[in-house]
Amino acid sequence: MHGRFLIVLIALGLLAGCSTTPPREQSNLCSIYRQYPAWYKDSLKMEKAWGLPPHVAMAIIKQESSFVHDALPPRDYLLWVIPWGRVSSAYGYAQAQDPVWGEYKSATGNGGSRDNFDDAIMFVGWYVAGTQRQLGVSKWDAYSQYLAYHEGRGGFSRQSYLQKPWLMQVARKVEQQAKDYGWQLRQCRTELESNRSWW
Repeated sequence: MHGRFLIVLIALGLLAGCSTTPPREQSNLCSIYRQYPAWYKDSLKMEKAWGLPPHVAMAIIKQESSFVHDALPPRDYLLWVIPWGRVSSAYGYAQAQDPVWGEYKSATGNGGSRDNFDDAIMFVGWYVAGTQRQLGVSKWDAYSQYLAYHEGRGGFSRQSYLQKPWLMQVARKVEQQAKDYGWQLRQCRTELESNRSWW
């Protein structure tokens, strides 16, 4: 009996380990990377592949999902009361929608998942790099990159965000978060690199 109970406990522990809980201190990038050292490693891998500074990618992910691995957009309602699916197909850390996630997989050969952090941050890097290549927006420009991320490159080119003052406010929030993350990362980078030697 004790053996079966132990097996059940181990199985539950493994299931719980499959999903990562959001970081405790989301406003501090050093705290996030200390809590999840693998995320720092994933961020560096993304930066090497796509040239996007980790602090910009992490600010976008924080805004999109608050680091919730299986985040979904709000529900849509019929006649304001009957649940009628979701407002979009966005899913996971990066809130990537089905069509653009399909484009990413086709372009990169990555068969990953939107609820895996390493795949999600790679997606953000790929998308931002594409925006720089197609529209000339700097990868360091968190404000404009977030607007293009949210509206799509076509919408950004048409300046659709000008009709959405709330979205421009959110983009300013992402910009400030990226600046804060960047400053924080400079303070703890030596520590994080030192800890990496133990991996």
